[in-house]
Amino acid sequence: MASARVTFRWQRHPGGRPTPALRKIALAAMDRLDTDPVEVGVLVCDDATIRSLNRRFRSKDKPTDVLSFPAGFTQPEGLPYLGDVAISLETAERQAAGAGVPVERELKVLLLHAIVHLCGFDHEKDQGEMAALETKLRRELIR
Repeated sequence: MASARVTFRWQRHPGGRPTPALRKIALAAMDRLDTDPVEVGVLVCDDATIRSLNRRFRSKDKPTDVLSFPAGFTQPEGLPYLGDVAISLETAERQAAGAGVPVERELKVLLLHAIVHLCGFDHEKDQGEMAALETKLRRELIR
């Protein structure tokens, strides 16, 4: 059976080698959420790009930290496509500095949040289930 796949496109890069650690978090989260092998695409961008996406798809004309775009379709070849994630590196850097944590940790938290969304959870519509699940996954996966 094929393994899940997470691909990254870095429009902005924090330096270092965060991709393997982020991929590991995403794959572990999908495993814990019992997804079938799927593919996820991740864009790490700037505030201007995420603001444009937020305006276009959510009618909110402001930057945000992370967006998720569930797809749930089967590709002609390869794995089913679960969806796309966009993370603003600029916002992640500000949030990390404000919390006194490394930016890589903040990127892990944001990616985990998006993966949970892609798996069908929605904190804007549920009664706290997504928040509880995310807290549990953070404790298990992010050190």
